[in-house]
Amino acid sequence: MAKQNVAEQFVDILVRAGVRRLYGVVGDSLNPVVDAVRRNRAIDWVHVRHEETAAFAAGAEAQITGKLTACAGSCGPGNLHLINGLYDAHRSMAPVLALASHIPSSEIGLGYFQETHPDQLFRECSHYSELISSPKQMPRLLQTAIQHAVGRSGVSVVSLPGDIADDPAPDKPLETALVTTRPTVRPGDAELDAFVRMIDKAEKITLFCGSGTAGAHAEVMEFAEKIKSPVGHALRGKEWIQYDNPFDVGMSGLLGYGAAYEATHECDLLILLGTDFPYNAFLPDNVKIAQVDVRPENLGRRSKLDLAVWGDVKETLRCLIPRVKEKQNRRFLDKMLKKHADALEGVVKAYTRKVEKHVPIHPEYVAAVLDELADDDAVFTVDTGMCNVWAARYISPNGRRRVIGSFSHGSMANALPMAIGAQFTDRKRQVVSMSGDGGFSMLMGDFLTLVQYDLPVKVVLFNNSSLSMVELEMLVAGLPSYGTTNKNPDFAAVARACGAHGVRVEKPKDLAGALKDAFKHKGPALVDVVTDPNALSIPPKISTEMVTGFALSASKIVLDGGVGRMLQMARSNLRNVPRP
Repeated sequence: MAKQNVAEQFVDILVRAGVRRLYGVVGDSLNPVVDAVRRNRAIDWVHVRHEETAAFAAGAEAQITGKLTACAGSCGPGNLHLINGLYDAHRSMAPVLALASHIPSSEIGLGYFQETHPDQLFRECSHYSELISSPKQMPRLLQTAIQHAVGRSGVSVVSLPGDIADDPAPDKPLETALVTTRPTVRPGDAELDAFVRMIDKAEKITLFCGSGTAGAHAEVMEFAEKIKSPVGHALRGKEWIQYDNPFDVGMSGLLGYGAAYEATHECDLLILLGTDFPYNAFLPDNVKIAQVDVRPENLGRRSKLDLAVWGDVKETLRCLIPRVKEKQNRRFLDKMLKKHADALEGVVKAYTRKVEKHVPIHPEYVAAVLDELADDDAVFTVDTGMCNVWAARYISPNGRRRVIGSFSHGSMANALPMAIGAQFTDRKRQVVSMSGDGGFSMLMGDFLTLVQYDLPVKVVLFNNSSLSMVELEMLVAGLPSYGTTNKNPDFAAVARACGAHGVRVEKPKDLAGALKDAFKHKGPALVDVVTDPNALSIPPKISTEMVTGFALSASKIVLDGGVGRMLQMARSNLRNVPRP
């Protein structure tokens, strides 16, 4: 039996760690690894058209499965293309192992062709980034990288010179057990005691939830019931906490709606659960705040805390619920539920009047119809910009759907690449890319990846021929829009030319039929919807700081607009409020 080379040993370790796909673009320094993948039946090479797509796809797969994924780029320019997708994965706490192949080891530091220093370049967007400099080093270094990615929920980068990848591997190392799952983290007894005293003393408590509440929906609801607390959420917490929630008061932030802002400011105690909500201007400065987070570095970096609790949200609530006293007074909760319903009543009709006749089509109408027709377990990948607005307000979570986007990193062009990674996890599950024309055209080449692998991703293109969020920023700053207009082709025709299903929709009455046909199509499909670039309603008192970077400086004003089916839930919750 032929002796393994380092590349083969590298791939074997990835397989043992549960990696089933390696996303990337082939290249000379990467060839030994790609060939090792070719000869290993337990892992597939996914050939994308741009390495940025590879990193986004790996990050999306990791977010859907919760397991380690991997991507790769060849030396120099090849692996540099990974960086944007890796930043996104790292900030989304997605466990991703990136292989940055490198120039020949004998030439490092001598200005060789395509030379960069990837072990240094990726340090800011990873928990671990190191260079393999000898075959003997590789197994332990790769194991360490994997355990950083899984254990700390983020990115690890391994730089591997092509010549070392092709060298004979050392004698087979001991197969050390790999960390492939995360433990739960329980707070200490002293923290729990202090937390219980704080909760029992407070009369009006609000819970504000982020993505750290994933898997803890039942515990959050039980806790809210016991302490009679309204429950608000950040954008990344929406999919985990909004559904089946009789305590829901909406979302806070620039895209927010409902009574979340009031609930967080009118309480005695605000409890932040699993959220690193970055917009501190939306957080109160005159109420007591406790924060629960599995990452201790997140505690207190957005607001002054009265209590910092290091722990997993689910495990922390399991410890708290039996110990806190049940509150009997629900006046504050009922008041916030009524404010929430009243707030939604005021905006729900913003984009529902005569939408069947409005041309160009309201993007809100597109999102509402999409929400109605999509599968109950669909995965939505969402482009940054106005698509964030439509997803936040119109896509209804139900505990089975997933909504992922570049919600922390804020990158353009993420939706299509993320859809690729999401679809590879399950070809039978419906995956919908909510793409803007700007983001889609930026990485449009990877629409060919859908065709090449016959991935049944459905791209719903919100085509307003502009970078409309940037236009909004310019408008608020008192600047004329400049450089924001896109001269677009007929994207449906482009899709058909690529070998996919493509249809262009310019009239509202044709929208539902076009979406249904796309969803029925067995392969990749694109629905190019020509939408109104002036759809966003802007409040009269909004400042530059409120919009730029999705930040709010000094006011609770948020972008106005409809809220889709959320009013139905608010009305339902209001009916459960006891009458005097």
